[in-house]
Parts: sequence; structure tokens; C-alpha cells
Amino acid sequence: MIEQFESSLMQFFGAVAWSKWISTLFLLVLGIVLASFAARGISRFMEDRASRHHTVMVRRLVFYLVLAIFFFAALREAGFSLDVVLGAAGILTVAIGFASQTSASNMISGLFLLVEKPFEIGNFIEVEGTIGEVVSIDMLSVKLRTPDNLYVRIPNETLIKTRVVNRSRFPIRRMDLTVGIAYAEDVARVENLLLDLARQSSVSLEEPKAFVLVTGFGPSSIDMQFSFWLPSDRVLQGRSQMMVAVKKMLDEEGIEIPFPHTSIYAGSHSEPFRVELLRPETETNKGDPDAYQNG
Repeated sequence: MIEQFESSLMQFFGAVAWSKWISTLFLLVLGIVLASFAARGISRFMEDRASRHHTVMVRRLVFYLVLAIFFFAALREAGFSLDVVLGAAGILTVAIGFASQTSASNMISGLFLLVEKPFEIGNFIEVEGTIGEVVSIDMLSVKLRTPDNLYVRIPNETLIKTRVVNRSRFPIRRMDLTVGIAYAEDVARVENLLLDLARQSSVSLEEPKAFVLVTGFGPSSIDMQFSFWLPSDRVLQGRSQMMVAVKKMLDEEGIEIPFPHTSIYAGSHSEPFRVELLRPETETNKGDPDAYQNG
């Protein structure tokens, strides 16, 4: 029994064309190595000549192209017919497409994103209330890293259907601050002080110039819009520094920053309200009926 098993095993291994399968494996390994080297080389070449978005796209394209060439070469070396393989791949692609329409929609949406290019890797975008830096643009989804270091995956189909705000599209941004002053203050004087503050501040750009608008008469203050321009990469820091500077300047100039308050007014012909303080009942008075009569 053992001798028959050994004989069958020897016949099986003897019938296998080892040289052909070793050549196939060698082609696959060589394809992976050469594809990695080619992708790294093209990435270094384009690093200073193109954007990160284009560099990543071309790097992946080169990698998969070289890998596909060696993969088909390996299949041919193994004895497979390329016509049969391509036909099976086409049928498999159609079957997967029908089975996973959502994935197919995301892939098509990804192609539209690559062509339209509403954002690039490294941009800060806002999608349905989520703000983050684009760290990857893939076939099915876009990955973001939020300011609090969360990893967010957004399907490409969502990016096509919803509103996307690119906060890094332009190198500068306008920051609008709402400043409320008391009705007794001189509005023109406060306006000049805010413009002087913008000219002296290191976070505000000289061009475009800052401006101040009176936006409304609030319940307790005159509301003013103080707008200035700053670099896109210093929005949060610049906003905080300018708000601190505005508060300090108004305090030094003796300008009141009112806060919401409520006054009760009964009218000049109405009787004033009677205010009476009541003492809490003591333990002794609660059980003594004479206390109510004498009280």
C-alpha cells in the first residue's frame, strides 16, 4: 500500500513541468519588483515637476501597467491562452458589475473626480459637515484626516452627489469677525480703530485691504463686520490672534462691548410691583394652630 502511494506520488511529481512553473513564478516576482522600482522612479521624477495628486495617479498607473504585463507573460508561460483569459476576465467583470452596482458607481464617480479635479491630495475639504485633509484619492473612495486626527472614508459617489467645499483651493481666505459695540459708542471711531488694527497686525494681509461694515442694530449692540484677509494655512491661528487683539484694543480704548440683558418695564401709568420677602416656616409653627391665629 505504501509502495503504491509512493509510486503514484513519484509519477505525479515526475509529470509536473517544474521548469515551466518556476519560470512562471519567476516572472511574477520579477514583475512585482520591477513594478515597484518603476513606480518609485516615476514618483521621484515627478516629485518636483507635478502636483502630489498627479504624481500618485501616474505612480499607480505605472505600477499596475508593469505588473499586468508580467502577469499576462506569466500566464502565457504557464500554458494559458490569453484569449481565454481575456474572455473570462470580461465575463467576470460584467458579473461583478451587476453584482456590485454601488462599487461600479463609485469607480465611475472616481473617474469623474479625476477628470474634474475639484480637489487634490493635501487640500482641506468639507463634505457634509466633515472637514479634513485629503490623504488619498482611490478608485472607490477618498480618505480624509480630520484636524482631531480621525481617519474618514468618503465614497466617491457621495462626493459627486453632494456639495464639496475646498478650503485650500486659493492661497488666501477672507475672515469675517462680528464685533458688537454699545449704542453710545462712536461707530466711525471704532471703524478706524479696527482698520488700524488690521494694518498693524502680522496675520492680516496688506492686499486685499480689510474693511468694516455695519451689519445691523441688535437687541443690545450695534453689530459690525470686521473682514480681513490671511493665508489659507493660518486661518485658525490668525482668527484667534485677531479676536484677542480686537478685545484688547477695545478695552484699552474704553469702548464697551455689551452683552445681552433683559429689563422689565411696566409702563409709566402702572403701579410698581410690590416686592415682599417671606420667611420659611419653622418646625414649631407647622404643628401649632395658635401660631396662624397670632401670626
